Amino acid sequence: MSLNKLKQTCEGNTRKMPYLQSSIPYFKAWVRREYTKNLEEYHGEFLHCMVIGVTTMPNRTLSFQVIFTGCESDYDDSPNIHGGAMWARLPLVALVADTPLEEWPTELPPYLAQPWDCMSHTHSVHKLERASPAPWIAKIDGEFYPAKYYFTVDYTDNEVADDPAQHKQSHVLELLDAGEYTGNIVALPNNRVRVTHPAWFETGQGAPDFRPNQNIYNSKENVDYVWDTQRVFNNLYSINSEEE
Repeated sequence: MSLNKLKQTCEGNTRKMPYLQSSIPYFKAWVRREYTKNLEEYHGEFLHCMVIGVTTMPNRTLSFQVIFTGCESDYDDSPNIHGGAMWARLPLVALVADTPLEEWPTELPPYLAQPWDCMSHTHSVHKLERASPAPWIAKIDGEFYPAKYYFTVDYTDNEVADDPAQHKQSHVLELLDAGEYTGNIVALPNNRVRVTHPAWFETGQGAPDFRPNQNIYNSKENVDYVWDTQRVFNNLYSINSEEE
């Protein structure tokens, strides 16, 4: 193996989790246009986009990288001036799902759209395949609504994110049949959602009898075990007294 090839292999083996921004399972959406004009103009207007990346910054909601498609010009024969333009760190509350709607949804305040802010720059993005086919149930401001699951963001490398009593994931969802909020994109933790799937399990009713586990588990926490080297190194290749 060449030196350059060896270096590339070693670098690949030490690659860390994403920091700040990640690609996501992309989805189409509408952007509240006032967010592209410092909230000064264009309230009530929308621009179509593809949402292609997510950014996590502590003490802020999720934000997104988008590519504008310009297809809104198809509806009013206006010039397509936005197609292919990009925007970074567009806040979660600026997005509306690309779903046929009778009316544009009422914008959710950030504390309802994402009750817990991002916990770290360091994160992972993944889609929980077993949790994705059927609608979820999302709790928004004390009310329960069906929701479409998109993907999950999880966090680490931060004292809050790595505290088992405080850790939260962000499940990114589209609200369905949610009255004036239908079509909004939200990011909710486990304690604000419930997965449904009638073929696999019966959906529970009422509040689960849970409490966060505040303990941390590791193989070296027991002093008696750690100091007993015969037990620690009692692996497949050890020679016991009978064989001796």
